[in-house]
Amino acid sequence: MADSTIYDVIIIGGSYAGLSAAMTLGRSLKNTLVIDSGKPCNAQTPHSHNFLTQDGNTPKGISTLAKNQVEKYETVRFQKDIAINGKKTPYGFEIKTESEKTFGGKKLIFATGVRDIMPNIKGFSECWGISVIHCPYCHGYEHRNQKTAILANGDTAIHMVPLIHNLTKDLTILTSGKAQFTDEQQAKFEQHNIPIVESKIVEIDHQNGNVKNVVFQDHTKIDFDTIYARPLFEQHSNIPTTLGCKLDEQGYIIVDDFQKTTVEGVFACGDNTTAFRSVANAVYKGNVAGAKVNMELTHEVF
Repeated sequence: MADSTIYDVIIIGGSYAGLSAAMTLGRSLKNTLVIDSGKPCNAQTPHSHNFLTQDGNTPKGISTLAKNQVEKYETVRFQKDIAINGKKTPYGFEIKTESEKTFGGKKLIFATGVRDIMPNIKGFSECWGISVIHCPYCHGYEHRNQKTAILANGDTAIHMVPLIHNLTKDLTILTSGKAQFTDEQQAKFEQHNIPIVESKIVEIDHQNGNVKNVVFQDHTKIDFDTIYARPLFEQHSNIPTTLGCKLDEQGYIIVDDFQKTTVEGVFACGDNTTAFRSVANAVYKGNVAGAKVNMELTHEVF
């Protein structure tokens, strides 16, 4: 079923970045459609932090308040659905959804986020976002001074260790395989009394998502309160690449300072464009994308 309306903008993804873009466009009187599945990647996270006015609120609480505010702008419409395909058209773009609806828009904003790929470790996914966390800025204060592990190796571990050592001195690096550090790096860890455990991890023993022990292949265990990890990820939507948007070496959508992708008329914002995953950053980048899209649309008819 095709919607005959040609929207000024179609935003795919209605979490923080998408809602921020939608508010900016709604306040600029742009006819905007937000297509959202209602299944954010942080649904399991109990609390969100480091975002002014909402510190400690639930992710759902923040997004619900944001959506209620955006819905007050009469030019913004919401469609609960999943966008599955997209193509270029003479007027801009056409998006098809899982419910077999078709929508047309002059510009696209992808606020689709990423999908975390859970490692083959029993219990990891149940703890993800609760006691297995990714960001010291989002969650580190609440886990300060706890017995903490960093599940990482090589450059990722090198990046994470100083930030987390700032929050707790009871720190262990779990490489789950042969450590990939230089002699100088290992000496630095020894200087700060940070042990490295290379044994392969097979399970995270937990209670309701709260870590109790890390179980290794040799059947030994180490108790921890918190684990930091950076699992692999993939783009939540393949429509950007179908349209020709380029990804960087890490797998993020390439954008400029105004969130424009490498395809004219297509923008992206939020976690799909950066490793810096936070509510505050997503809201900021969504605001930038909305403002830039509004400027382009306004200049095109002026």
